[in-house]
Amino acid sequence: KINVYFCCQQISKTMQKDGYSLLLPTGTLDYFDVVNVHEDSTQIVIYLEEKNIVPSEYSGKDTESKGFFEPTVVQDFPIRGKQVFLNVRRRRWILKPEGKYISRNWKLVASGTSMTREFASFLKEICR
Repeated sequence: KINVYFCCQQISKTMQKDGYSLLLPTGTLDYFDVVNVHEDSTQIVIYLEEKNIVPSEYSGKDTESKGFFEPTVVQDFPIRGKQVFLNVRRRRWILKPEGKYISRNWKLVASGTSMTREFASFLKEICR
């Protein structure tokens, strides 16, 4: 019974995160994972982390993930009277041979894809 209960709790948390992902700008989940959601009576905070996928311009190079930049908080449209915030953690990598830190060039992503106006606005906010 305990294993079934624990399993159901995990499935419920996953479904909750997946449900909140429907609120995100189209294209967001191509680059970010929903890692947590906090909801209270006045707000919803969706925590996003950039996936560990090396930017294409560095794909053939020797890189290693070196964590994240400080989070950027983007306010989104309110839902059912609650403020919605996206807490976004952008990833950084190191080019090992050069010891140089790199990150995804969001302007390049924006110019190389057809995206919704909503996702373009989202990218503009996280690049501040």
